[in-house]
Amino acid sequence: MNSAEPDISQLQRWRHELHRFPETGFNEARTADFVTQVLELLGLEVHRGIGGTGLVASLTVGDGPGVIGLRADMDALAMSEDAPGRLHASQNPGCMHACGHDGHMAMLLGAAQLLVQRRDFNGTVRFIFQPAEEHGRGAAAMMADGLFQRFPVDEIYGAHNMPGMPMGQIATRAGGIMASEDNFVIRITGRGGHAARPQMAIDPLVIGAEIVLALQTLVARSVDPGQPAVVSCTEFITDGIRNAIPTHVTIKGDTRSYDPAVQALLERRMRELCQGICAAHGASCEFEYTHEFVPTVNWPQCVPVAAAAARAVVGAERVDDQVQPMMISEDFGAFLRVVPGAFVFIGNGEAGSAGGVPLHNAGYDFNDQLLPIGARYFAELARQRLPSSSSSRN
Repeated sequence: MNSAEPDISQLQRWRHELHRFPETGFNEARTADFVTQVLELLGLEVHRGIGGTGLVASLTVGDGPGVIGLRADMDALAMSEDAPGRLHASQNPGCMHACGHDGHMAMLLGAAQLLVQRRDFNGTVRFIFQPAEEHGRGAAAMMADGLFQRFPVDEIYGAHNMPGMPMGQIATRAGGIMASEDNFVIRITGRGGHAARPQMAIDPLVIGAEIVLALQTLVARSVDPGQPAVVSCTEFITDGIRNAIPTHVTIKGDTRSYDPAVQALLERRMRELCQGICAAHGASCEFEYTHEFVPTVNWPQCVPVAAAAARAVVGAERVDDQVQPMMISEDFGAFLRVVPGAFVFIGNGEAGSAGGVPLHNAGYDFNDQLLPIGARYFAELARQRLPSSSSSRN
């Protein structure tokens, strides 16, 4: 292999700059400007405005017909960073990279730099920077804008850092690796009244509490125990005050599963439970259920490619190619519905370590030690999937 290695200090500078100026989905204008500048300095032509703020750059070496896509997500979360003393903390109030997309971008930029330097593959690599992953809209927007018609790929690969996994361990599996996500909103209308005279009211708060508890029976008593499913109520909103029973209660949350039949079952049983409980108490109910993320299902023929590249970078003992599926969701699944590919987790650090703070936590930070590992992993995918005569002899 060419002796060129990632410039760790450069990768850190890129990552910290992206971390300082986070932007939410479809608002990643400054982010796209920065990524474009780096790619153009590497000598790549960048195509922008794909699905909003998305962009693609391609690198062709030799005359090989193969084309692979390497993808990083760009958006941040609408939450405030809580990291006193962190020099690269967010300078955009109410917004932070709490999921590590700053690191994902820096890793892919590092891979582009390595591949430009090494040129140890034969074919075309497309560097795909996707907006709006957090809400599951960016992949669809890029595809609706002709992503794979304008920039066709044979396969596509992605990665996500994972707190709780040992730093630098890489894990994947064939088939479903991450779940779908569906969102629900339950609006209960009762009759408000004085807290001292509850017999005059229809208390939607008590009804809502009964619904929250009843929903927890769905997975235990309606879903086949062999099918993964999660139902989580995450918001409980009322219009009451300390001495007044409310009239309105809104419950929000999400469900996770892998099987479309389970999705349909959860939606039907949730609606039946909510409407039935409300009717029993003389209240009315509105129930909404929306599909946000499809499951992320790795193509079996692509997982050995991802695992081989991982072993070449971190060693066989640090690669798990049969990891247990997780109930988190990832917009990359939308790409895998139309293009073969595979997704991997890269350990950000175990609990209690610097990289062990959970995703979507105000104190989270991407582990900079991962940057060269991720850059080498993405570059190795190109080398293994698009071998040149020289690299195949190594």
